Amino acid sequence: MRAARLIRILLLLQARDAATAGELADELEVSVRTIYRDIADLGAAGVPVYGERGEGGGYRLVGGYRTSLTGLTSDETGALLLSGAAAPIAGELGIGGLLATTRLKLLAAIPPGMRGVATRAEERFHLDPGGWAHVAPRSQEHLQVVAQAVWEDRVLRLRYRRPRSDAVVRRTVHPLGLVHKTGTWYLVATHRESPRVYRTDRIHRVEPIDQPAQRPAVFDLPAFWSSWEQEYAATLPRVAVDARLGPGALRHRDALGALAPRDVADERRDDDGWVRQTLVFDSIGVARAALLALAPDVEVLGPADLRDDLGRVARTVAARHTRTA
Repeated sequence: MRAARLIRILLLLQARDAATAGELADELEVSVRTIYRDIADLGAAGVPVYGERGEGGGYRLVGGYRTSLTGLTSDETGALLLSGAAAPIAGELGIGGLLATTRLKLLAAIPPGMRGVATRAEERFHLDPGGWAHVAPRSQEHLQVVAQAVWEDRVLRLRYRRPRSDAVVRRTVHPLGLVHKTGTWYLVATHRESPRVYRTDRIHRVEPIDQPAQRPAVFDLPAFWSSWEQEYAATLPRVAVDARLGPGALRHRDALGALAPRDVADERRDDDGWVRQTLVFDSIGVARAALLALAPDVEVLGPADLRDDLGRVARTVAARHTRTA
């Protein structure tokens, strides 16, 4: 644990011009006194680190010193695929520290003049691994053009199919970012100076315009998406399921990922140790898949159609797995 912390301090100092003991302590979630000890140990190990007092001071590496630790391990490469996920999700997966070290290695490996590339990517691309029923996209033929415009801050002219009506409208938009959620990409862009969200598989035609997009001086893509997603989710149809869950189902209920219930209410414990709950899902399909995943420690009390449906599925599975004499 301590050796990993020393490596992270070294990579932080490579990626930054300077860092104070307080900044390092906040980054690594340790005390300032621990940082002082770690810096002393790095120096004793031959790392040319020195400190400057006063405003603008901090710890620095002498003479552009660089470590050879910038190569990524296979685990770190895999973790990088999740680098757009929210920090709490990474923490739940147990890879929060791994993601932090991976990013530091990337920054340490990039020449100083190119380090803005990493920040630029984080500002414009976001992965949301949560909720909503998966909807297979119609087409992603325009995704690369849209992504290039997002990266280069170029205006786009769209012909876009509106949801529900399928009417095609024309829009000239200023791209802000791309979000991936449950298999679908969403373009976040301003239209008439207001941020809007467009599903990329609903784009009928796209034309890049040789005109720089107007981007707010401060725009937090994950924060905007989180707020918009909550408002949008409130408009989605809901299915309330009255169910009884046994101990096994209770342990795994919140680990269902995209199948997890959006809300849990009316919890009450029965005499046999099972718990009766009202589980709210985005659709019947999501409810069916989630409840089957919790089997056998689950009993659906209502709605009746879903209870009958799960009964039929259970009988079919049982018949296929029953040995015949």
